[in-house]
Amino acid sequence: MSKKYQRRVSDLIRTHLTNLLARKVSDPRLRMVTITGVAVTPDTVRADVHFSVLGGAEGQAEAQAGLDSAAGWLRRELGRRLRLRNTPELVFHYDPSLEHGDRIDSILKELEFGEENHGAETG
Repeated sequence: MSKKYQRRVSDLIRTHLTNLLARKVSDPRLRMVTITGVAVTPDTVRADVHFSVLGGAEGQAEAQAGLDSAAGWLRRELGRRLRLRNTPELVFHYDPSLEHGDRIDSILKELEFGEENHGAETG
């Protein structure tokens, strides 16, 4: 399979999973889940789905359990929508990038606040 085909299938899976999670899933563990990326193997047998969720380690564990339990249903729904020769097996992985971004943002805000206070003391 070409890289272009892999990328297109990955994008389609991400789009449809996002829509399914937003509109069709009733599991409360999956309410705040965001699909951050999908990587399909060259033979389209497996799709590594990266997700993020707010709520720390507890929210992450609940979301992982919810996604793992819904994986079969999500795969079946994707098969109906995508009409691929092989509907890939969905393997979910937590993506900590949003948490890292929030942490960096808070550090930058603290530094900015510290500089403002330092400037007010000396000025």
